Amino acid sequence: MTMKGIDVSHYQGQIDYDKVKAAGYEFVMINAGYGKYLHQKDSYFEVNYKNAKSAGLKVGAYWYSYAISENDAKEEAKVFKQVIKGKKFEMPVVFDIEDKVQKEISQKRIGQIVTAFCTSMEKSGYFCSLYSYADWLKRKVPLAVRKRFDVWVAHFGVSKPDYTAPHGMWQYTSAASVPGVHTRCDCNIAYKDYPTIIKNKGLNGFSKKSNDSSKTNNKPDSSEKVITYVVKKGDTLSAIAAKYKTSVSKLVKDNSIKNPDLIYPGQKIKIK
Repeated sequence: MTMKGIDVSHYQGQIDYDKVKAAGYEFVMINAGYGKYLHQKDSYFEVNYKNAKSAGLKVGAYWYSYAISENDAKEEAKVFKQVIKGKKFEMPVVFDIEDKVQKEISQKRIGQIVTAFCTSMEKSGYFCSLYSYADWLKRKVPLAVRKRFDVWVAHFGVSKPDYTAPHGMWQYTSAASVPGVHTRCDCNIAYKDYPTIIKNKGLNGFSKKSNDSSKTNNKPDSSEKVITYVVKKGDTLSAIAAKYKTSVSKLVKDNSIKNPDLIYPGQKIKIK
């Protein structure tokens, strides 16, 4: 499956998300802020989150990094978690690393920075992805790290990204005209069913779903009364069903009776 989406920040200003959804977009990745201080929260994050959710769009969030050390990355993750606390995200929360302050940092160290941020988010119950440009990812982030975390890759003006390593999302333009957005806008394609993955694993603010249907659907209610009726001579299932306001078919099913016309004195019938 694939989904179309946009990503936005305060640069886009007020957005009409109903128009965005009506145009066929299914998700939005929202900038939550940047750096390692709480005052660097994106000024439109709250309104973007609220309005996108109200429109029925699936929502993710990203944090722009200036980290030049593992400690910086951990501090950025800490602030990111403060900003998004209490919210639910059907799409990934993302570490955006691409800034010029990180240009001269070695590939090994960049890998450590990415791992520090993303691991911190994972430990707090988030599905964390890594974002950057295709060339930047290939040059600056070790392949093992790119394989370790989900990747959102940016590459514009091509029919497909020049990026052969695993990735779940592609940002293919930064200059789209999207109904409901008053400025040029980034557009994306998601290749994974992130909402299902995230909800089933109980991440990003969602509670984990149980895969044991016998526990969730078939377990008798503790308040449900079960009566054991001992068959007397002359009894019929239809008469018993009428007496206890149930049906013959239910008695047959609940008691695994092979022939509803054949019951015998002393036989025990459970009536639920």
